[in-house]
Amino acid sequence: MLLLAQACSGAGDAGTGESGGELAVTATTGMIADAAQAVGGDRVRVAALMGPGVDPHLYKASHGDMVKLDQADIVLYGGLHLEGKMTEVLHKLGRSRTVVAVTDGIPQGKVMETQPGSPDPHVWFDAELWMHAVEKIRDTFAAKDPEHAQAYKERADAYLAELRSLHQYASAKLASIPEQQRVLVTAHDAFGYFGRAYGLEVKGLQGMSTASEFGSRDVAALRDFLVDNNIPAVFVESSVPRKSIESVMEGAGRMGHKVVIGGELFSDALGEKGTPEGTYIGMFRHNVDTIAEALKGENGL
Repeated sequence: MLLLAQACSGAGDAGTGESGGELAVTATTGMIADAAQAVGGDRVRVAALMGPGVDPHLYKASHGDMVKLDQADIVLYGGLHLEGKMTEVLHKLGRSRTVVAVTDGIPQGKVMETQPGSPDPHVWFDAELWMHAVEKIRDTFAAKDPEHAQAYKERADAYLAELRSLHQYASAKLASIPEQQRVLVTAHDAFGYFGRAYGLEVKGLQGMSTASEFGSRDVAALRDFLVDNNIPAVFVESSVPRKSIESVMEGAGRMGHKVVIGGELFSDALGEKGTPEGTYIGMFRHNVDTIAEALKGENGL
């Protein structure tokens, strides 16, 4: 909290960006950090607070996180209540730093809600929609470091072209699943944008946030859905414990319906650094391929 007080009063380290060096950028999630690196290139030094397997809905800032935030020229976060308990800290930090919610670049009409005033923050699961977040990062870098605005634009343009190709790949791959089998069942409701963009019905045991509670009624309702619709596979998530979804599978089994795990999906975090899934594009392709193969029966289900 002392570090936060210093940052909010301007007493912390100012970073290097305004003196002509690289911009120090702190991003909350791996998806945002990956986009920031793609746009910034060697003009930025990016630090991510939340690594592989970390749930942003429940995350609490550590002492090391506060140091990264205090030393940043720019702080990028998801917004739409994604960071949960960190939101207040980020708002206070904005008094002395450039603190930007990347989802501010998304047209309001494109943001999904489960109920009025409760936006769905998982916008990165629509690759086309995520392009708006990339543009917000580009514009933030250009405003902070106008001398290199053209370089940010060129790198952003190249990355946006990759995202367009990714969107087309996902659309084609998931359209190959027989229509009646396009049902995605996961531990929590993180894939609403994914379902809307790529034509899948999505069911989650928990709500949009893993902080939401679920009980025996929720387990029973999802179990009955699996049985009634003859759903062959459900999916676990890298940042959510398996126990909850496994209880649903066990319930379906007791009713004579076998359900298997179709694979592990990355929902709120990227994979390990140095692996394909450690990048946004690699993570997204992994999810698309895993879902398509399981729901089409290509992996022997």
